[in-house]
Amino acid sequence: MTRMLAAALAVSALTALTAVPTLAAAQASPSAIAKGYKAPRNHWGQPDLAGNWTNATITPFERDAKLGDRLVLSEDEARALEGVNAKLNEDGAQPTDPNLKVTDLPYECGRGFKGVDCGYNNFWVDPGTKIIRMNGEPRSSVIVEPKNGRMPAMTKDAMARLQARMGTARVGNFDGPERRPLGERCIMSFGSSAGPPMLPSLYNNNYSIIQSGDEVMIQIEMVHDSRIIRLNAQHDPSGLRKWMGDSIGRWEGDTLVVETVNMRAEQGLRGAGGETLKVTERFTRISPSQILYQFELNDPATYTAPVKGEVALNATKGPIYEYACHEGNYALPGILAGAREEERKGREMEGNRGEVKEEGAAGE
Repeated sequence: MTRMLAAALAVSALTALTAVPTLAAAQASPSAIAKGYKAPRNHWGQPDLAGNWTNATITPFERDAKLGDRLVLSEDEARALEGVNAKLNEDGAQPTDPNLKVTDLPYECGRGFKGVDCGYNNFWVDPGTKIIRMNGEPRSSVIVEPKNGRMPAMTKDAMARLQARMGTARVGNFDGPERRPLGERCIMSFGSSAGPPMLPSLYNNNYSIIQSGDEVMIQIEMVHDSRIIRLNAQHDPSGLRKWMGDSIGRWEGDTLVVETVNMRAEQGLRGAGGETLKVTERFTRISPSQILYQFELNDPATYTAPVKGEVALNATKGPIYEYACHEGNYALPGILAGAREEERKGREMEGNRGEVKEEGAAGE
């Protein structure tokens, strides 16, 4: 499961709202947002980021193209979009008519997660209910740069790599567990929940931050990943590639700046990844209940320009429970067994066709 469906629904709603008068587009600077607030200090004298946080939101990663460079929505637009989302949730929560046959239901998983092909129904989906608000301004996208709120163009070499990858993915994608997506294998979170960058998904958008004098640990609810950020250290000189990369942090005033390199090639965001990818994150506590999370994704071998984004991490109550993925992962054996059955049927069909050809030749 990815955030693609939620993003698509949000984009479609934003498209319908573009005729509503809007506020002037103006990106709030971190200094303006944080003005007047001083983050509390922990035992080591660092700004205290510890606690449980959520980045759940219905704001899409990329902006609807019809909005152009408009980063800021009007309150009317934001409320209307939140209303559309609430109605979708309400409709999706309705029980299926027991008098309907399976063949009467839509096959594709669409709005309200009613389709037969849905891996989850609406009960399990929790992307959030609100638009991101920064400095009181509702945002039209997570991406703030490029100014159009969309991913920049890929380089020619990256396009060639992508096409080659898509070609090989069509062949042998079910040969073994190694060819299946990382989330399906319970190795990494779906989408980019663990990151970096850490982005909202369809559900399990909670994070627990724990600090010490030398390290910051971020536990991600989705697939129970944990990031270890070493403070005032050096990147591993061996260049060893790790899940979630090699993250080094430092304090710049009240902001924790984290630079990550050496992520595994299998883990990436929209094609970015590998040796040339560098992600810079900034964590700034701007109120008792909110952390401003900013990121810059820079991969010159893949994209023609850097990508910058902002997400609000909002304080949430209660513990984060374990995401027990493999313990209930019955889908993967079924997927592979189904592929073997399809292959068996294919061989039978080929054999039958061969017998028909031989009989025809004998009759001549």
